[in-house]
Amino acid sequence: MTGTWLLHVDLDQFFASVEVLRRPELRGRPVIVGGSGDPARPRTVVATASREARAFGVHSGMPMRLAARRCPDAVFLPTDMPAYREASARVMATLRDFPVRVEVWGLDEAFLGGEIADPAALAGELTAALLERTGLTCAIGIGRNKNQAKIAARFAKRDPSGVATLTDESWMPVMGGHPVGDLWGVGPKTVRKLEELGLRTVAELAAADAGTLAARFPPRAAAWLIDIARGGGDTELATEPWVARSRSKEVTYDHDLTDRAAIEERVAALARALTAEVVAEGRRVIRVGVKVRSSSFYTRTREAKLRAGPTTDPEVVAGTARTVLGKFELDRPVRLLGVRADLELEE
Repeated sequence: MTGTWLLHVDLDQFFASVEVLRRPELRGRPVIVGGSGDPARPRTVVATASREARAFGVHSGMPMRLAARRCPDAVFLPTDMPAYREASARVMATLRDFPVRVEVWGLDEAFLGGEIADPAALAGELTAALLERTGLTCAIGIGRNKNQAKIAARFAKRDPSGVATLTDESWMPVMGGHPVGDLWGVGPKTVRKLEELGLRTVAELAAADAGTLAARFPPRAAAWLIDIARGGGDTELATEPWVARSRSKEVTYDHDLTDRAAIEERVAALARALTAEVVAEGRRVIRVGVKVRSSSFYTRTREAKLRAGPTTDPEVVAGTARTVLGKFELDRPVRLLGVRADLELEE
């Protein structure tokens, strides 16, 4: 099996697992993390549910109130991003101790690659090291490219060993009968377009030619879809340390906001709080974005670059956020406001 292999490491129920490490008495109990941790508060959603909570049908993105009805005995906890970032840093440091290239894909997942003699054995070593050094478990997918490794990790979550492999040879026997929506990066809109062309399974898409897709997709998108359906994918790894390029804060309000002055003040307060977090990390803000979601779930975003250049001044960021908000008509009741700060890259 010697050759170039890629492994996708996907941490299990990450937020919930970190919370259980901090509170060992919760082990084995259903744990649901989201918002302020209060399931009675309206308009909050589940960020992560433990395996025990998922057995009751609870999943990420579900309203917290519904999660409480499905699993009334669950322990509900607020999200704690600083704790999750700290745990993630320990995970990535552990992965970098192995003789492979590492590309971080967020807090709870990473790709590893290199000339590997026995990828399954390496996966076992990685799993053991993560458990020993961080107390966290993971699923690991193995493939010849990122596409194969990413999808293999989904199968790994259902395998007792926590490891699964997809190769050029096994791809079509395993994936051919799956719906196109099971492909990595293929969302509902793309699925609908493919189904309109009569392409419903991975095998059907893999057998198609670019001309068939030309009526609904640009040439590059058509070629990419056919490539991933055939098991192709990117093999390059960006090994530079992962640095967040933005930070954001958003709030879903218990009651819709209709007064423009109140909305402006809420946006400014979010911007100040966000700037404080950015400054605490030693970063500077270069651009500000504002998100507004109406009571009908219509969501709009606008942004603006800071005129005076990078800043750590919360009032400058708040003022820019107010300016960006001025681009919205605010002709509908507002249920959610968010502010995003794009950050200056560290040298």
